[in-house]
Amino acid sequence: MTVTVRAPAKINLHLGVGAPRADGFHPLVTVYQAVGLCDDVTAESSPGWLLDVTVPDWMDADAVPVTGDNLVDRAARLLAGHHGIDALASVSVAKAIPVAGGMAGGSADAAAALVALDRLWQLHTSDDDLLALAARLGSDVPFALLGGTALGTGRGELVEPVPDQATWWWVAVPSGEGLSTPAVYRRFDDLTPDAPAEPEGAGAVLLALSTGDPEILAGALHNDLEAAALDLRPDLGDLLELGERCGALRGLVSGSGPTCVFLAESADAARGVAGRLAEHHEVVLVTNGPVAGAHVVTYG
Repeated sequence: MTVTVRAPAKINLHLGVGAPRADGFHPLVTVYQAVGLCDDVTAESSPGWLLDVTVPDWMDADAVPVTGDNLVDRAARLLAGHHGIDALASVSVAKAIPVAGGMAGGSADAAAALVALDRLWQLHTSDDDLLALAARLGSDVPFALLGGTALGTGRGELVEPVPDQATWWWVAVPSGEGLSTPAVYRRFDDLTPDAPAEPEGAGAVLLALSTGDPEILAGALHNDLEAAALDLRPDLGDLLELGERCGALRGLVSGSGPTCVFLAESADAARGVAGRLAEHHEVVLVTNGPVAGAHVVTYG
């Protein structure tokens, strides 16, 4: 039997970050949007455990661990342990989401693996249990299961769907050099020692989404981690300015970076922005959202 599951990248339309909690995590208020840059995870029956990852030419294959420390390995062990079985499968990951790029590619792979292995092993895990397992794997993994547009709270793992009837067009520019999420949070702490215990709310973005107007959404986009990411990587600030000069309504660091995303007025406008950015950057991706979360694309 073979099962292939597709899971999307995410963009944080709003990312409010509070001061670190006693457990070391930062409280978040975020609005996630799933976009059509997706990884595919294929699971097949096997007498042992095997994981293989393939990446496009523009990605660094060495940046993806395949020696037991991948989130897919952890997802398999967690799901198998939940049901008291051995994790036996051959799994391949075909990546299209930038690695270490602030778009939750690893979380997407973990969510896809949970769904694929649940189907392969015929476990029929409840949605509530899958979400609980996902939350143990990482803050963004529950959203990768859910998809669409959603409000995230806690450390981002508590997700609630948000009505979003529009189609939003984005241009994404990955970086050839990754940016450590823990390093960005540490820099955030250095730059904002007086950060509030409760992060800034997402009311402006939620209102903008309800209008369906990309210009209004552009004005509401917000990322508390952007200043820290730009402090560590000043070149990203230059890229944001370039994207807006190329016609984007707004540029934003995606999550903790270093991928930068640009909101465009329409599909045609996104292609125009991408074409102009491609004169300066080797890899420029056009995508839209919201799209579905982790879902089966082949089964049999």
